[in-house]
This record gives sequence, C-alpha cells and structure tokens, in this order.
Amino acid sequence: MSFYVAPGQQRTLRACMVCSLVQLHNKFMREGCPNCDHVLGLRGSNDAIQECTSQVFEGLITLSDPTTSWVARWQRLDGYVPGTYAVKVTGTLPDEIIGSLEDSGIKYIPRDGSSIEEES
Repeated sequence: MSFYVAPGQQRTLRACMVCSLVQLHNKFMREGCPNCDHVLGLRGSNDAIQECTSQVFEGLITLSDPTTSWVARWQRLDGYVPGTYAVKVTGTLPDEIIGSLEDSGIKYIPRDGSSIEEES
C-alpha cells in the first residue's frame, strides 16, 4: 500500500470535513472515507465528495497507531484508521449531512477551529 502523492497530484488532495483524513479525490471516489463512508457515502459520488471534503486545509499529521498517539487524542483522531490527517479543515457541511451524522450518533465538531453554537 503506497501513500506517495506525486507533486503534480497534490492539488487534487482533499480532506474529509468530518474526520479530516486527507486523500486524493480519486481515492475518495474509489474507496470513500474509511472512517465516515458509512454515513457520508462518498464512494462513487462526486457530489458527496464536493460537499463533504475540502481542498482547503492546514498542516498534516501522519498516524501509524491512532489508538496510542497523544497527537491523535489531541486532534480527536483516536479510533480512526491509520493515515494522513489535516490539522485544520476549512469548509461547511450541509445541514442535511450534519443531521444524518447526528441521526447516526456522531456528534459533529467542525475541523476548522470553530464550534457549532447550540441555541437554547
């Protein structure tokens, strides 16, 4: 399994807005997101990839064992698959996606450093 990305392909890198996993657009299309595809349904759906991933992200973290990494805990990545993750992902998920995440028992916390304000 190779994670090498040729310099000419770096502009097609995208980060999942839910878990911040970074992959090539083609890999999201072929395989979906290994952490979130059961809810997001990215595999084979260009529209879902455009809505739920972002080309705008900062920093990269490569995790080989997210279960024991303090960095994984700090970035809320423990429990995810090994891979490369963005430190910060810019973008906004559509409300219907956030609703389906919550229906699946996943509390969505934006990966851009902001937080969703809950109205009382």
